[in-house]
Amino acid sequence: MKKVVLAYSGGLDTSYCVKYLSKEKGLEVHAVIVDTGGFSSQELSAVEEKAYFLGAKSFTIIRAVQDYYDKCIRYLIYGNILRNNTYPLSVSAERMFQALAVAEHAKKIGAKYVAHGSTGAGNDQVRFDFVFNVLGDDLEIITPIRDNQLSRQEEIEYLKKHGVELTWEKAQYSINQGIWGTSVGGKETLTSNGALPEEAYPSQLEKEGSEVVHLDFEKGQLVGVNGKAFAHPVYAIEYLQTLAAPYAIGRDIHVGDTIIGIKGRVGFEAAAPMIIIKSHHLLEKHVLTKWQQYWKEQLANWYGMLLHEGQYLDPVMRNIETFLEDTQHNVTGKAIVKLLPYRFELQGIESKYDLMNSSFGSYGEMNKAWSGEDVRGFTKILGNQSLIHQFVNK
Repeated sequence: MKKVVLAYSGGLDTSYCVKYLSKEKGLEVHAVIVDTGGFSSQELSAVEEKAYFLGAKSFTIIRAVQDYYDKCIRYLIYGNILRNNTYPLSVSAERMFQALAVAEHAKKIGAKYVAHGSTGAGNDQVRFDFVFNVLGDDLEIITPIRDNQLSRQEEIEYLKKHGVELTWEKAQYSINQGIWGTSVGGKETLTSNGALPEEAYPSQLEKEGSEVVHLDFEKGQLVGVNGKAFAHPVYAIEYLQTLAAPYAIGRDIHVGDTIIGIKGRVGFEAAAPMIIIKSHHLLEKHVLTKWQQYWKEQLANWYGMLLHEGQYLDPVMRNIETFLEDTQHNVTGKAIVKLLPYRFELQGIESKYDLMNSSFGSYGEMNKAWSGEDVRGFTKILGNQSLIHQFVNK
């Protein structure tokens, strides 16, 4: 039988795909789940059991969290990237790495086909197709849900017809959890003015009061929390999440432009990502020059937009990553953050590279490295072009 590798999650759509691909297409289905954070061992075991029950020939877990961090998340931190100044690209970034891992697995087992359960109305279909087209070596892409324009009820009826009587009650809220944040979709996000209720968020408020945490950065990467060092930044992110999530920090609703041209709205919670990005940005404001910060902001905005739109494989992304990494040599030090219910406060930084150096003067207080006459002359020259413009155009 010809092999098809299915990007599998265990939900209704990909469960339908297992049956459809084997029964209607006569293909040998190899289900793959790519772990980019957010799965427990119990959840993975349940997903595996379901895949075999549905008729998959094989089931593979690809653990991609560290690779995802090394090749993507750290650049999102270097660039302080928030889509539309709001969203830490939680889903858009991880989908690219799931697609990359699935394409690689298809090559490894010699599959002729690759499949995913995306509908025709979202971003993920473009991200998966893009990667499979570029790296797939003539893989044929099959998308049963999109191609057949199926309703949820039609999928359930098809599975029942083939002896699958599992409970497929639609959850009130769609949750997608990963190391770089959790997206939350529901009936409220389908409108322009609905607010998600408290119970929609996976992390509920469990802590009152406040606590202060110290984040240790080395060359732009989070390497320690409260003096505790970690072997890899992934572990530091996960540890910070355990400290911050009980305060229900990092909630918001993102409004964005989809790749296919429509507006979309999604809720999210991302306690550790939001704290890390804002703390890193504060540290940069102390240790980088204004022009480093300015050009970082321009290129990081492009990086986030291209990543969101599935363009991770374009070589310009490697160019921007090189620039972003080069700016991080002095981004070393400690950020001090206060955690409170539903919010956090940046209290300050400590760094040997801090350019807020009192040897040259204190803002609004005293100048030590220049005189008043120096400033008079500097200001006169600085205003020359404006003076000439006013004279010529009076």
